[in-house]
Amino acid sequence: MPQSGMRPSGRAYDALRPLSLETGFARHAEGSCLIRMGGTEVLCAASVEARVPPFMRNSGVGWVTAEYGMLPRATHTRGDREAARGKQSGRTQEIQRLIGRSLRAVVNRAVMGEMTITLDCDVLNADGGTRCAAITGAWVALNLAFRHLRKMNVLKADPLVGQVAAVSCGLTEAGTVLDLDYAEDSAAAADANFVLTSAGGIVEIQGTAEKSPFSEAQFLELMVLARGGTTALFAAQLQAVEAA
Repeated sequence: MPQSGMRPSGRAYDALRPLSLETGFARHAEGSCLIRMGGTEVLCAASVEARVPPFMRNSGVGWVTAEYGMLPRATHTRGDREAARGKQSGRTQEIQRLIGRSLRAVVNRAVMGEMTITLDCDVLNADGGTRCAAITGAWVALNLAFRHLRKMNVLKADPLVGQVAAVSCGLTEAGTVLDLDYAEDSAAAADANFVLTSAGGIVEIQGTAEKSPFSEAQFLELMVLARGGTTALFAAQLQAVEAA
């Protein structure tokens, strides 16, 4: 993996930003996690409802979904509240669907029975990689919600069948790098978000060339970095839930 320069943060090309996963931040939620990845902070809270959407009634299967939002001053300039505009942006809808798909990929919903767990992922501060942080933190919140339901004897078994986490990688002036912050993401020649499972599965890859197309060899370099990054994220997730 050829590297040609220094990253703005001074990190090694394969280094994650400083990471923390604080559980129990939302005291009233069945499970919660405040994830910090560098300057990006996302509060993920799991809420349990004893019902499913109409299209799933009498199926005996549960539902896991997500909502995503960004506080007005999570970014450099104030953004309007989407509630004030009366509708969500296309970006918001796309991200929350991604989070929901990612979590459902590691849940046996037949074990849940007919209940819904909603993961609210609210961005407090944004410095790149908010969707990746949301997925990684939401898995911790979901794990804790399932733990709570087992403790209350609502569930007899754990519906989780694995871990899921996400990380961004990109092609920058410094070369192929892991976990882009905003400075890198805004100037990258190409960037990709990798949603991977602890069993080695791929849930989703979102890759875009901002300038000229990138090669298959470069994509494989990004994939190797993402595997290494998510391995570290999986370990941090387990440490967080074990300490909760």
